[in-house]
Amino acid sequence: MGHSKKRQKAPPPPLRPDLRFKEIPAEVLRSDVAQIRESMGEGEVFSDMRMLVETMLVIREELDRKGASIQRLTSIIWGPKTESFAAICREAMEAENPELKAQAKEKREKPKGHGRNAAADFPKAKRIPVLLEGVASGEVCPHCPNGKVYPQKEPSTLLRITGVAPFTATVYELERRRCNLCGEVFTAPAPAGVGEEKYDPSVAAMLGLLRYGSGLPMNRIEKLQAGFGIPLPVSTQWEVLLKAAGLLAPAHAELMRQAAQGEVLFNDDTVMRILDKAPIAREGRKAIYTSAILSRVGDHRIALFITGHNHAGENLEAVLKHRAEGLTAPIQMCDALAANTVGEAGELNTILAHCLAHARRRFVEVENRFPTEVEHLLKELREVYRTDAQAKREGMDPQARLAFHQWQSSPVMTRLEIWLREQIEGGKVEPNSGLGQAITYMRKHWVPLTLFLREPGAPLDNNACEAVVKRAIMHRKNSLFYRSLTGARTGDTFMSLIHSAELNGVEPFEYLIEMLKHPEKVEREPDRWMPWCYPHPPNSS
Repeated sequence: MGHSKKRQKAPPPPLRPDLRFKEIPAEVLRSDVAQIRESMGEGEVFSDMRMLVETMLVIREELDRKGASIQRLTSIIWGPKTESFAAICREAMEAENPELKAQAKEKREKPKGHGRNAAADFPKAKRIPVLLEGVASGEVCPHCPNGKVYPQKEPSTLLRITGVAPFTATVYELERRRCNLCGEVFTAPAPAGVGEEKYDPSVAAMLGLLRYGSGLPMNRIEKLQAGFGIPLPVSTQWEVLLKAAGLLAPAHAELMRQAAQGEVLFNDDTVMRILDKAPIAREGRKAIYTSAILSRVGDHRIALFITGHNHAGENLEAVLKHRAEGLTAPIQMCDALAANTVGEAGELNTILAHCLAHARRRFVEVENRFPTEVEHLLKELREVYRTDAQAKREGMDPQARLAFHQWQSSPVMTRLEIWLREQIEGGKVEPNSGLGQAITYMRKHWVPLTLFLREPGAPLDNNACEAVVKRAIMHRKNSLFYRSLTGARTGDTFMSLIHSAELNGVEPFEYLIEMLKHPEKVEREPDRWMPWCYPHPPNSS
C-alpha cells in the first residue's frame, strides 16, 4: 500500500486585469467613489470606501517612489508615533538613571486628574456678587459670644455653566396702527442700539472662528443651528463671511506687509483642494497647496496662509517683495525640499536654515533596524536641544544665545559630524541602507542644519511652522476642499488673522468683532489694528 501524498494547496487564482489596483488610474478610482456617493449618499459605506481608496492610493504612491519602508507606511496609515528620546531610547535612559523606571511605573499607576477648571479660569464669565444677609461686619458671631465677624479677602465661588447656541436671534415686534380714514400706518420706532444690519458683526466673527479656526463645515453649522430653532443656511453663512473678508482685507494686507519685515521667517506647505480650478489654472501645475509662513518680527508673531498652485518658496518670495529696502536678508527656516527654498525668480534672498527635526526624523524611522546608531545620534542631539531650552528659560537675547550654543553645542555637533563621516567613509554603514540615506541627507545639508551656530536668532527646527500649517490641515480634514478660489482667499484671510491673534495672546473673537465694527478706520490705518494693538487700538480721527 503506497504512502498517501501530502495534499498541496492550490495557488490562488490570478487577479483579472480589470481588478488590478495598481493599473487603475487614480482619476478612475476617485470617479468610481463619486458614483458611489451619488447612488448611496454620504453614509458610512461611502465614507469607508473613500477612506479605503485614498489610503491605498497613498500606499501606491509611496511604493512607486521606491523609498517606502514598513515603518513609514504604518506611520502613514496609523499615524506617527512619538519621536521623543524618552520613547525611542527608554532602555538607555533607564540605564543612565535607574530611578526613571520606578518613576515611570508610578506615573502609569497614578490616575489622571479630573481636569476641572477653577472659577478664575473663566475670565469672560458673568460675575454676580451675592451679599450675606443676617451677619453684618463687626457684629458678634452667632456661634460664639466673644467673637466678631469680619469680611474675608476672597469670596466663596459657585460656578454654573449653561449651554447656548453659537448664534441667537431677537425678534422686535414693532406695534403698528392705521388710520381708518386716510390709511396712514404708524409703526413704533426700533429700540436704541438695534442697528441697521440684520447680522451683527459678532456673527461674522463667530462664523470665521467656527469655519476657519475650528474647521467646522458650513453644513454642520447649518444643522447645529437648525437644532436650536435659529436657522442659518449655508448660502447665508457664505454671504456673511465673504462680506466680512472684504472688510478685513486691509488688515490682512498690512499683516502680510509687516510679516515681510521679520528677522526670521518659517515656511512650509500642505496639499489643498479647490473644486473650481479654472480661475487658477497654471501650465504644468495641477496640485494645489496651502502655504504657511510664520514671521518673527521683534516680539510679535505673524502667521500667513496662502492657497493656490504656487509652492511655499514662491509664496515666500511674493511676501518678501514687500520687505523694506535696506534691511538685511532674513533667516529662512524650512525643510530641504526645493519647493520651500526656490521662488519663481530663482534662489530666495534669505539666509537659509534647515530643520534639524526633519534630519532627526529620518533616523527615528530606521530605529528598529539600527538601534545602537540611532540612539547615539539622538543622545547627541538631545544635548543641543537641552542647551536651546536653557537659553529660552534664561531669556537670552539672540547674541547671548548664539554665544551659548557656540560654547555648549558646537563641540557636540563637531563630534557628530565626525561620527557621520566615519559611518560612511569607514564602511560601517551601507550608503543605500535606510541609515545610510539618513546620514547622507544630514551630511548634504550640514551647513544650513547648523546655522544656529553662526547666526544670531537662527532656530533649530521648523516645528513652529508645522504647528501653524496644522490649521490648514484641520480645515482640509473636516471640510475636504474649498469650492472656489474666492473661498480659498476668504479662508486665508480669516486663518491669518485668527492665528496671528492667538500667537500674540489675543482673543480672536473680540479682535475680529472690533475690526468689523470699525471698517473705515481699519481701511484708513490698518497698521494701528494689528493683533498686538488690541484690546486698545489707537483712536483714529
